[in-house]
Amino acid sequence: MTSKRIFVTGASGCIGHYLVEALIQETKHELFLLVRNPDKLNFDYRARPGITILQADLRSIDQFSDLLKTIDCAILIATAWGGAQEVYDTNVTKTLRLLNLLDPEVCEQAIYFSTASILNRNNQPLKEAEILGTDYIRSKYLCFQQLAGLKIAPKITTLFPTLLLGGDACKPQSHVSSGIAQVVNWIGLLRFLKADGSFHFIHGKDIAQIVRHLVDHPPAKNESRQLVLGNQMVTVNQAIEDACIYFKQRIYFRIPLTLGLANLLIAIFRIKMAPWDRFSMNYRHFTHRQVVSPESFGLPTYCATFTDVLKLSGVKRRR
Repeated sequence: MTSKRIFVTGASGCIGHYLVEALIQETKHELFLLVRNPDKLNFDYRARPGITILQADLRSIDQFSDLLKTIDCAILIATAWGGAQEVYDTNVTKTLRLLNLLDPEVCEQAIYFSTASILNRNNQPLKEAEILGTDYIRSKYLCFQQLAGLKIAPKITTLFPTLLLGGDACKPQSHVSSGIAQVVNWIGLLRFLKADGSFHFIHGKDIAQIVRHLVDHPPAKNESRQLVLGNQMVTVNQAIEDACIYFKQRIYFRIPLTLGLANLLIAIFRIKMAPWDRFSMNYRHFTHRQVVSPESFGLPTYCATFTDVLKLSGVKRRR
């Protein structure tokens, strides 16, 4: 396999750690890692030649304009989560600027990370994401809407991760994984509730394998360049049942948690809900028409079931 020059943003995050580790260990590609703080990198970037650390913020991307013209593949993972101005500058303005600095005649592929939160169940843009979404979700929606107008557009592969899992002693935890231990503490109560909802999830290690594959095998002209990353749909009730089996908690009866009951509890306990939280409660089924996992590319899936989620999250099984 011919060695490629790969530019990566967001290497210090959860997905970035899994991906860069895979690229270092499994390929001979030349890597250029844009990071604000190299001290946050918990993988060995000195493990082999061909790895360059570029210490800078995405908002100063123009200083690398000459380098970007020589890049074969760009992987854009970096994102900002809070602060409206910073989020827009990073997730929209500078992300689009980086894509514009790539040379369409040289660059084989730009892999851009969005989020499945901006898509509806038919994998089409969800208008509520722009209107009601958090700063992060709104910025991802706005950026995605502008990708088609770029010169590099035919070579952009957009990835839409569903609920992201991952993290260990050497890798940052995702927001979802960091909250699992707290949720399972309530399993004694949750086992008596029945809720109407469903979702997909995917582990950072599985995302890394998908991207690792795409780097060397970009989608063909007749293949989709918009991929929703996730395992098959899991219902909320199924997740609760799997957790009960895992923790050996018996289910004697279940009370339907209707929307009316949920609203009553919110009112009684005076729970403040942001517009996106309220929308999510009403929308309930964050599922998509077609999702891809490593299995879609003939690769083994590291975290395929909700029981795997519990095991990999470090939640101890009761005896």
